[in-house]
Amino acid sequence: MSFFFIRTDLEKCSITSLTFKPKKNIPEGSHQYELLKHAEATLGSGNLRMAVMLPDGEDLNEWVAVNTVDFFNQINMLYGTITDFCSEDSCPLMSAGPKYEYHWADGTNIKKPIKCSAPKYIDYLMTWVQDQLDEETLFPSKIGVPFPKNFMSVAKTILKRLFRVYAHIYHQHFDAVMQLQEEAHLNTSFKHFIFFVQEFNLIDRKELAPLQELIEKLTTKDR
Repeated sequence: MSFFFIRTDLEKCSITSLTFKPKKNIPEGSHQYELLKHAEATLGSGNLRMAVMLPDGEDLNEWVAVNTVDFFNQINMLYGTITDFCSEDSCPLMSAGPKYEYHWADGTNIKKPIKCSAPKYIDYLMTWVQDQLDEETLFPSKIGVPFPKNFMSVAKTILKRLFRVYAHIYHQHFDAVMQLQEEAHLNTSFKHFIFFVQEFNLIDRKELAPLQELIEKLTTKDR
């Protein structure tokens, strides 16, 4: 199954939360669009390990950029399906189980980390990620425009924070995911995400701790 376009099924769900962001599109005809199509075709083979590998002759920054955009779209859509279950009352803190609590800061508008509910945190997070993806100096879409020297650092921060949405969904809302019969989509998306960040060492192992047991379970048979 190609996860790049599982969105067709998910878009049928009713989504009312402000957290749900517009899909970030990669311009058709661009080289990044070609890379996206390559990844889609490889994913279609069912080999996720192969799907995340850098294609021969391609630029690592561009490959990371294309996949970061797609993971944003995937997580955005997946979270959108369970927003009715994630509220100020049900999730007063952004957490991934009892041992892991996340406080929000973006370094610009909110410099000192603040406690907030999960829906508020995720709204902050997805808005911040969207702003990064829309910034042409960070994520250039035109051929020949170089990536900035700090691109990989920014991409790592984005992916680290997107992981937290997966962690919250698994720990707090997996029953809802099963009720909606979306567990196969969630598991495939997360497995793809983990293979990608592992392939290029994009997230520190300690950041993955809230879902380490699941990661071991999902990835062991593919080693």
